[in-house]
Amino acid sequence: MVWFKRLLLITTILTLIVIVFGSYVRLTDAGLGCPDWPGCYGTLTVPESEEAIEKALHHYPDSTIESDKAWIEMIHRYIAGILGLLIFTIAVISYKRREEISTTVAVPFALVGLVCFQAALGMWTVTELLQPGIVTSHLIGGMTILALMTYLTHRHVGSIQNQMSFDLHIVRVARIALCLLFIQILLGGWTSTNYAALACTDYPTCHGSLIPDMDFQNGFSVFRDLGMTSDGEHLSLQALHAIQWVHRVGAIILTGAVIYLFALLRSIPGIGFYGNLLILVITLQFIIGVLNLLLHLPIVLATTHNFLAALLVIILVIINSRLTTKYD
Repeated sequence: MVWFKRLLLITTILTLIVIVFGSYVRLTDAGLGCPDWPGCYGTLTVPESEEAIEKALHHYPDSTIESDKAWIEMIHRYIAGILGLLIFTIAVISYKRREEISTTVAVPFALVGLVCFQAALGMWTVTELLQPGIVTSHLIGGMTILALMTYLTHRHVGSIQNQMSFDLHIVRVARIALCLLFIQILLGGWTSTNYAALACTDYPTCHGSLIPDMDFQNGFSVFRDLGMTSDGEHLSLQALHAIQWVHRVGAIILTGAVIYLFALLRSIPGIGFYGNLLILVITLQFIIGVLNLLLHLPIVLATTHNFLAALLVIILVIINSRLTTKYD
């Protein structure tokens, strides 16, 4: 099964690449670089010749062709397509070798279902013109695929306990920390997709106030268009304040939980490396989050912020896997 383990590792790395590149697509506003899906202006590449551009504008007269953004979007789709094929291959192999794999076969099949749903979300992201609820769901779906791929890979490549030998309190804290991380990623995605990241550009205050004027009802209304309330009015600054403020509070809660988990993990032999890595990445994540505000969201730092969030998913999933007994 050495080749299968390598396939798992390669697929997990590719999942991370797809997520980080997807954040770059969103931050460069390239998500609508192609007005259709899965192709771009009716083809599988980007129209660049005069004839191709003329044909594209004939079929999509309301669109403006920006080749750079279109290529960014298409490259992301190409990589995501390869990832989908690899995950499907893993599911087929897992089913055929289900007596040999180190997890239940439900895990790789859940991944196939998630990939199919992600493809649908990718299509709706374009057809629904970046509706915040869909874009945020797309981000969470990607992170969930990364979490399951990391778990699947670690169960075959990493160290697994034959029997439970840890304090159940530590296990519960690790599980809670992972849940809090996904809630925070959800809040971060909601902040990004609503363009609320720069609603406040000072820290820890927001326009000089620890608790600014906020509109939670419209800020967290899910079924609405980008920049609009569910009633069709423009989203207010107070609604954007609410979105970013909740994300800030979530960051503080998550950081506290991770620090507590780090303190508990220090008592467990062989897992200290992951605890140290966890505290390092959460510290960098917090610092870069603040710098994104103060420096007005430079693309390099904003993309790094997404990359570190994905790394936190990987680290916390590995820690949780290490605290889980071997599948029988």
